[in-house]
Amino acid sequence: MSDINIEEIVRQVLNSMEDGGQKQSASNTAGGIPKTAKVAMLTALEHYEIREFPIPPLGDGDMLVKVEGCGICGTDAHEFKKDPFGLIPVALGHEGTGEIVAMGKNVKKDSAGKDLHIGDKVVTCMIFKDNPDITMFDLNKQNVGGADVYGLLPDDDIHLNGWFSDYIFIRENSTVFNVSDLDLDSRILIEPCAVLIHAVERAKSTGILRFNSRVVVQGCGPIGLICIAVLRTMGIEHIVAVDGNAQRLEFAREMGATESVNFMEHKGIEALAEAVSDKFGGHLADFAFQCTGNPKAHANIYKFIRNGGGLCELGFFINGGDATINPHFDICAKEITTVGSWVYTLRDYATTFDFLKRANGIGLPMSKLITDRFPLEEINEGHKTNLAMTGLKIAIINK
Repeated sequence: MSDINIEEIVRQVLNSMEDGGQKQSASNTAGGIPKTAKVAMLTALEHYEIREFPIPPLGDGDMLVKVEGCGICGTDAHEFKKDPFGLIPVALGHEGTGEIVAMGKNVKKDSAGKDLHIGDKVVTCMIFKDNPDITMFDLNKQNVGGADVYGLLPDDDIHLNGWFSDYIFIRENSTVFNVSDLDLDSRILIEPCAVLIHAVERAKSTGILRFNSRVVVQGCGPIGLICIAVLRTMGIEHIVAVDGNAQRLEFAREMGATESVNFMEHKGIEALAEAVSDKFGGHLADFAFQCTGNPKAHANIYKFIRNGGGLCELGFFINGGDATINPHFDICAKEITTVGSWVYTLRDYATTFDFLKRANGIGLPMSKLITDRFPLEEINEGHKTNLAMTGLKIAIINK
């Protein structure tokens, strides 16, 4: 009878240890996680509702991240105003970052091979659920346009699909990067900065963009300003910024532009092109970046470029309409080399982390790009501020 009792006790202890181990490895939580999460759900044009959804159990390859902040992108603005992708109702926000609070037992490293632990700060990039062959070591096959992205997912039974929330559910086969060595502002800027890292890499592929190149950047919104910062960190010193807003042109100089031209002060493209040439000492640009998304601006920029020069067009993230150019004068006779750029690859995303460290290291005021911060509960006001274009980068910051 005594032996039976001892055997039963041992069995109970072993079962208890096994159950506890399974629960810990499957959950790996930091503790204090609520049962529900708040999500800013776009339910109609120009209208978010704060909704509450249960936090689902994690699978072995999933993570739960407590959101710290997320920038408002131009894509969010288009969806907010017109729903061009037909996603409503949808949880938006793809420029987000936060802290891991729970992770499945199979989650060990990020997409660059860096260890992941509870408490690490992370960002996401793409979800390759239908393309498992793309890995961190073969990243240039495809840009983000061919993959799913958190913040642009159709609503489903999980709901925690965008960074405009207080928790986001990161699923297996997502690309995740440990960016604990970057501050919050830098982490919020990673996604838009990756757009420009990709654009400059595309420009370099022409063989025209070099250290001593004369470069014109047209459009000094967040994209154009970051473009200037990327060029400056590369050591390019002859940068002319073109815009119609005096404050943005002033900020362009802070970001590394050596000269600026306000197109509001010049009548006609010929006068504007002459003003750009004057800033380069009587020369046209070796290379140009068109960052506005305005078809007329695209048509104009060829006039700023020298014979044999190059152009990177990156301003059209959606269909902005047709541009009218003269192929003979604008492209053929001048032998302009043109590249298009749209979003980024995973390799560009990883490179962006080093760019931000370098930009901060040489004193570029990257954090000043974030001009307005709103709590999640005021997300509608944040988007309206973004549409009013009174600031630069608008961010949703959680308390």
